[in-house]
Amino acid sequence: MYQAIKTQPSPRETYQKRLMEESVLSDAKIQLLNESVQAELDSAQQKAKAENPAPVTSIFDGVWKGFHQPLEIELFTPVQTAVPEATLKGLASMLNHLPPGFHLHPKLTRFVEGRQKAISEGKGLDWGNAETLAYATLLQEGYSVRLSGQDAERGTFSHRHSVFYDHENNERYCPLETIAKASGSLFRVHNSHLSETGVMGFEYGYSLSSPKSLTIWEAQFGDFANGAQVIIDQFLATSESKWQRMTGLTLLLPHGYESQGPEHSSARLERFLQLGGRNNYFVCNLSTPAQIFHALRRQQHWKFRKPLVIMSPKSLLRHPLAISNLSDLSNGSFQEVIGDRYAPEPSVKRVVLCTGKLYYELFNKREELKRMDVALVRLEQIHPFPEDRLAAELKRYPGAEVVWVQEEPRNMGAWGFVFQVWSGGLATFCEKVQGRQLRYIGRAVGCAPAVGSAKVHEKEQRRLIDEAFA
Repeated sequence: MYQAIKTQPSPRETYQKRLMEESVLSDAKIQLLNESVQAELDSAQQKAKAENPAPVTSIFDGVWKGFHQPLEIELFTPVQTAVPEATLKGLASMLNHLPPGFHLHPKLTRFVEGRQKAISEGKGLDWGNAETLAYATLLQEGYSVRLSGQDAERGTFSHRHSVFYDHENNERYCPLETIAKASGSLFRVHNSHLSETGVMGFEYGYSLSSPKSLTIWEAQFGDFANGAQVIIDQFLATSESKWQRMTGLTLLLPHGYESQGPEHSSARLERFLQLGGRNNYFVCNLSTPAQIFHALRRQQHWKFRKPLVIMSPKSLLRHPLAISNLSDLSNGSFQEVIGDRYAPEPSVKRVVLCTGKLYYELFNKREELKRMDVALVRLEQIHPFPEDRLAAELKRYPGAEVVWVQEEPRNMGAWGFVFQVWSGGLATFCEKVQGRQLRYIGRAVGCAPAVGSAKVHEKEQRRLIDEAFA
């Protein structure tokens, strides 16, 4: 084979021969072209040898000027993300106002009126309302927002509706674009095709060249991130370590067990936590609309950039308990850990640690059983691990048993990561919890993320919730 390769004409020689056979170029002309190209290459080589190497360019030049490499303490320092109530109400009026003569579908008319009513009354804000207000406030402040995904305009579960269409003439109207135009920023939302690797790869590249833009890729279901795993592994999780290139790309990955089977349950939280190290990105599983508001705003108000992976909700988008007040947006900031405001501290015998939408199922069960000796503590940010916040919360219940409850199988979800941190992976945290044990409650080990039967799912879910109070 080596001999055959040595005697094989090069592509250039083969092409030259073809051109001569077709009388496109003469032998003399080809010789002149060869000599010209060779002379150009020789000249470039001599110039490269004669010049001194160019100085190394800082990664914080150009569009990255003003950003810096953060100290670890900065990752947990509260960021001012609250927005005055008057500003929120003004933006809400623009978001829920349509041009004269615009024929909105009757169902969406009720949707818009409901959003505006929640803002006016200052209570009952759902997930989509808070998320849209986060975009609007950033746009007004001069940041741009870019959102792409398989159903990004509407939102897979119809919670967003960032673009309205006249149902008589199909005319398009996007309130966020109107807000952006007034402040000189840009809002772009794109319904992309089912090519996760290509689209997420493009958005990753966009985030490198536009750090002042909040760039988001949303999966239709969290499982769809499987199709972009090469981008996550090779770029998102490692680019800062390998190439000193920061990115603020945000992933919204719908996650949660809603009896929809193995392909529509899990965004593979465990994979992101296994790839987590040296504070390379943030992984969150949020439980309130105010949290998504502050998380998205925090992402832009930092003077550095880190990817943000959000296990985005499905049932919480319309859950009657998963609501926030307007004051939750005009005050406070992002909370890595949310403690229990209801269980009286002296009577607590068990602390249940959980994350995401499972909190509400546990909360309802506690109300049913009237078990106020069980405190429910939510881990909203899992990586980087908020050891100080969680240790302070556990200190409120010094004699209580601590259990971790999750709906994912034992070898999936956050359990493996949390247990590793708890049992020695983070030495300082081990000292802070002073030898307290952590017990697992949840599904057994599985190979698929979820069962395929709604009845079996409900049976499993009831068992793990009952065990949390057993």
